[in-house]
Amino acid sequence: MPPFWTLCVLFLWTCCYPFRVKIRHLPIFRSKILIDYVKGSTKLWLLLQNQSISGHFHDMNQEISTLLDVFPLREIHLSEDVKEQVELLRKQSRKSKLSIDKNDDLLRLKLYSFLNEFENGRIPDRNQLYSFFVEKLRICNVKSYRDEIEFLEEQIVNHDGDIEPTASVLNGFVALMRYCRFLLFRFEDEDGELGKWKRRTTKKGLITREIADTFITIPKDFCCPISLDLMQDPVIVSTGQTYERASIARWVEEGHSTCPKTGQMLVHTKLVPNRALRNLILQWCMANGIPYDPPENADYSSECAVSALPSKAAMEATKATAGLLVEHLANGTPRAQTVAAREIRLLAKTGRENRACIAEAGAIPLLKRLLLSSDACAQENSVTAMLNLSIYDKNKSRIMDVEGCLGTIVGVLRYGHTTEARENAAATLFSLSAVHDYKKQIAQEGGAVEALAGLLREGTARGKKDAVTALFNLSTHTENCARMIESGAITALVGALGCEGVSEEAAGALALIVRQPVGAEAVAKEEMAVAGLTGMMRCGTPRGKENAVAALLELCRGGGAAATERVLKAPALASLLQSLLFTGTKRARRKAASLARVFQRCENASLHFGGLGVGYAFAGNSAEPRDTSFAGDVGMPVSISVPVL
Repeated sequence: MPPFWTLCVLFLWTCCYPFRVKIRHLPIFRSKILIDYVKGSTKLWLLLQNQSISGHFHDMNQEISTLLDVFPLREIHLSEDVKEQVELLRKQSRKSKLSIDKNDDLLRLKLYSFLNEFENGRIPDRNQLYSFFVEKLRICNVKSYRDEIEFLEEQIVNHDGDIEPTASVLNGFVALMRYCRFLLFRFEDEDGELGKWKRRTTKKGLITREIADTFITIPKDFCCPISLDLMQDPVIVSTGQTYERASIARWVEEGHSTCPKTGQMLVHTKLVPNRALRNLILQWCMANGIPYDPPENADYSSECAVSALPSKAAMEATKATAGLLVEHLANGTPRAQTVAAREIRLLAKTGRENRACIAEAGAIPLLKRLLLSSDACAQENSVTAMLNLSIYDKNKSRIMDVEGCLGTIVGVLRYGHTTEARENAAATLFSLSAVHDYKKQIAQEGGAVEALAGLLREGTARGKKDAVTALFNLSTHTENCARMIESGAITALVGALGCEGVSEEAAGALALIVRQPVGAEAVAKEEMAVAGLTGMMRCGTPRGKENAVAALLELCRGGGAAATERVLKAPALASLLQSLLFTGTKRARRKAASLARVFQRCENASLHFGGLGVGYAFAGNSAEPRDTSFAGDVGMPVSISVPVL
């Protein structure tokens, strides 16, 4: 900032303060904002904004010049020396011209040249990078690089779509800075940073609230009614309902000809992309910091989606960075491996491209090896990195294909050194179980379901959420029912019916399990099952009530006369059903009507349900076919996205 310009501001602020009512002080206030902006920015950002900031200072100088022209010098009793200074300021401000520091501009162009080298597939020379960042910009340590990266990322998040350089270019600079941080300093200064990190996280547990903050409730309209997860490629079927493409395609391939959500016949099997919903999901993800990995073959026409794609320079820099990290993960000291795992975790937090680069560089087998570490910090960072990598669909198969990797993750779930490590292992199983073919494999892994059930019973609020969502996913595979029974998962799910935050998913999982006779028999033996489900019908959320009545209906259908009698004798169930028939969701009303018919066919049903309003309940439902989709009967619990940690 020019010394003369600073002198003008300070002088006028001092002289004009007593007369602030009579003169225009807005330019001075704006000057303070501009000074604070420069003071709060990082070196790299100021270099990128060199021309723009110079222009702002020139504009402010013009406003100060105008202010000096109208300054009531004669009306203010000032000494002759002060008046002389004011006149001097007037003359100097009138002569000022827009000036851009040539050296700074050359540095800015040099910075862009590094990005251009990556764009052309070349890696910039290490000596040139050192000379530029360390000697000229004085970015001399790891902390400085982190500050620069975090500031650039903040600009991308807060000003995406209205920023210069564009978000894609800034992503390139972020990748460049991350590469330089490892190339130039390797693991220097990390003892201090890692020690601070350990001390900070020991107080509240390793990787504490950073993890909890990533759990955000997804709007139900953004979730696929089949998979219950955030839709990446939403498509519309002939009935007008929207599903995730992969889920509905598998549904049709299995021979179904009805809409899973409504039960209506599908006139045709054509899938129409729901671009409007997809763009809304993308905008919501960007606003909430949620990673959004669209399918590779999706047709993206929105400007928002295009702007989110990384540049080639960013990709090449990320590949180079991933190579450095994997090298230290493979051959570094134990401390270097821990730091590398942490950096991989951070790098994999956003973008499927980052996750793909890391996996392609060979990180997954090395992270699997680090899961066995006796160091709690190393284990937790490695399992969290594995979780973040698993969000990318192709990496799911890479993880499952590494011999012993699934078993090692289950081992962390069972015997992890920290609560956070065990919870992240459960979340990893939840992420992997999104692939239908892996659900049976995960359930059959020794101790996996037992450990999830234990976490659901005794874990923290976040751990219970991880466990119940994983168990729900595993329950959608019909061949896992026996494992759920023998592992004690059913008892844990019944116990979770009264726990806030997990009751909806627990009821949904039970509704899936009782579809099979052996599952219905096991649930019927649980003393608190009926009471827990009816309690949800009384006090639960609309989705919880829907799942609860669906579970009771399936329990009556598959549990035999004894189970039906237990449901029939549940206190106040008649009034609860009647309430659902008038106030429940569409599917809850349908399930309540079906359950009322079951009771009507039972002995003495009229005694208990004489005032249920059967005429309303049966209207339009007399020929209702049984819906064979788990989503149609269970409803859609509030989904939890796979977290990035």
